[in-house]
Amino acid sequence: MAPISDADLNNNSQQTREYPKNGVDVIIVGTGLAGLTAALECHRKGMNVRVFEKNDTINTAGDMFFMGLSSTVIFKHWPEMKKEFDSIGLHDAYIETRKHSGEVMVPPMRVRDRLAAQGLNPSTPPGTFQMRPLIYKMFVKQVERIGIKVQFGKNVVDYYEDEETGKAGITTKDGEKFEADIVIAADGVGSKSQRVVGGQVRAIQSGRAMWRAAFPIENLDQDEEVKKTFCMIDGSKPIVRTFLAPDAYALCLTRPDLMIWIMNHNTTGSEEENWNNTIDKEEVLEHMEKMSGPQWAPVFKKLVACTPKDTIINFNLLWRNPQPTWTSPKSRVIQIGDAAHSFLPASGNGATQAIEDAISLATCLQLGGKDNIPQAVNAHIRFRFVRTACAQKIGFSNAELLQETKWDQVKLDPKKSVPKMPKWIWSHDPEIYAQENYAKSLESMKKGIPHDADDSIPPNYPPGYKFEPWSIEQIIEDKNNGRETDLGPGDWS
Repeated sequence: MAPISDADLNNNSQQTREYPKNGVDVIIVGTGLAGLTAALECHRKGMNVRVFEKNDTINTAGDMFFMGLSSTVIFKHWPEMKKEFDSIGLHDAYIETRKHSGEVMVPPMRVRDRLAAQGLNPSTPPGTFQMRPLIYKMFVKQVERIGIKVQFGKNVVDYYEDEETGKAGITTKDGEKFEADIVIAADGVGSKSQRVVGGQVRAIQSGRAMWRAAFPIENLDQDEEVKKTFCMIDGSKPIVRTFLAPDAYALCLTRPDLMIWIMNHNTTGSEEENWNNTIDKEEVLEHMEKMSGPQWAPVFKKLVACTPKDTIINFNLLWRNPQPTWTSPKSRVIQIGDAAHSFLPASGNGATQAIEDAISLATCLQLGGKDNIPQAVNAHIRFRFVRTACAQKIGFSNAELLQETKWDQVKLDPKKSVPKMPKWIWSHDPEIYAQENYAKSLESMKKGIPHDADDSIPPNYPPGYKFEPWSIEQIIEDKNNGRETDLGPGDWS
């Protein structure tokens, strides 16, 4: 992604300023990207913000994730973040595609050149891989810079709302209670807010997991072949290498300071939905030997062997249907991010949609004001539900593409190996969309018109699509019968 220009940053001075105080008291639970973004944007839009985190510090560990263009529009309002993002982002990275045997199928190309080769506009890439620790620290610094205090060690075990007072609140493990006009549950999958919004969506075993590892680049010095194969371009340009196998795929990022590798694989028995679940590299190597089809490239196995102890995470990938409700009966507790909708890694959308959620909700709350919080919350949900359900479904389609690559087609058309990232996703601006369509949405709510049936509001989902409830069970049935995931009507390209 090209750095955000000063022209973009200053193109509307009305939007870049802080809004007047409006008296809305907000509690945010969780300090992931959704929670931190909500804190920044609610503060900028005039609200009083308190943030609660169960851990003693904000967790800035991790490896890489995909950050879509639609989530970076926030930086035009935060000059310090814009400057830092431009300095740490992988804006000049290369990308390469290989078979899992090591054979290069699409040689290293700058991201913008590869986009052009695929007939896309290189000046507006859909997003880039980013380093989770660096991006998180950037958000944390901005929260601290504007004086938002995070209350650590507050393990929230219950959420509630009071219809008579028009307040919502949280209860901590220590028995403390805190109240506000609205509580934003940004505490991830398994949020205790599930009780008040209607229950936990049942998790379904996907049969897949991900090994993930990030470690200092110096560890590659152990093996000259590994060091040569996984080097940077021209000794200084970061590169993402994709390895695609019959029933697995891997991504490797080489940076000046770090080596990162991720592999999607069949479950082995030691996986957990837990970012602290580390395993030994010997376990990885043993299971790589058992994978179906031709053996993985020996040099990739050597890369695994170079990985330091207590570094490899085996993360269980669970499937969840779209969650039917995100808010409490009186709309004073609202879920955002993974608490509302979890994503498969193949979707490339988890972080992006979490940030979009926060921007959209803050905008709706500012437009509605203190006396209209419930309608603001429901307008936000109308803007977000169909969009995120479609983005979730893309994750299943992308997983099929990555795990079942048709190499004869890739040779003729490199984009056959590239996961879907449609224009309706990356070209979206959640703040402008809410600002332009808030009043229209209130009117259609009064008339009982569903969001995807209101012709006065442009779609932020596939053009021509009308929401059709779907389930993981149907996707599994299709897969078992050799059918591709049916995305449904509309333009998903």
